[in-house]
Amino acid sequence: VQLVESGGGLVQPGGSLRLSCAVSGFTPDYYGVGWFRQAPGKEREGVACISIQDDSSYYRDGVEGRFTISRTSSNNTVNLQMNRLDPLDTAVYYCATDTLVRVCQTVAGKRRAGQADLEAWGQGTLVTVSS
Repeated sequence: VQLVESGGGLVQPGGSLRLSCAVSGFTPDYYGVGWFRQAPGKEREGVACISIQDDSSYYRDGVEGRFTISRTSSNNTVNLQMNRLDPLDTAVYYCATDTLVRVCQTVAGKRRAGQADLEAWGQGTLVTVSS
């Protein structure tokens, strides 16, 4: 499985960005895709996750209501729409895949979010929120 993120960039506070994660390779129905972020000097943290089977989703505290995760099945892409961005949202954003349970437990902070802790990660895309 390979994942490629896109859509990062520089945005002013209060603005919006839409990130995309293109997933290639076989992913069973019981898999999920998660978005994570790592700010400078901080550990990687979860943002949101979504089920490949039924598009059910989960959000980490602090982003629900501002961020929306969605899936486009036609091109196997998972999107993260980010609104009302704040400078504290500045980070490298990664997507990752594994079983839905493992991905969402990692998003929730119940599992480590290291490179070896989920099956596959993308290379990351930088989001900078600054005036």
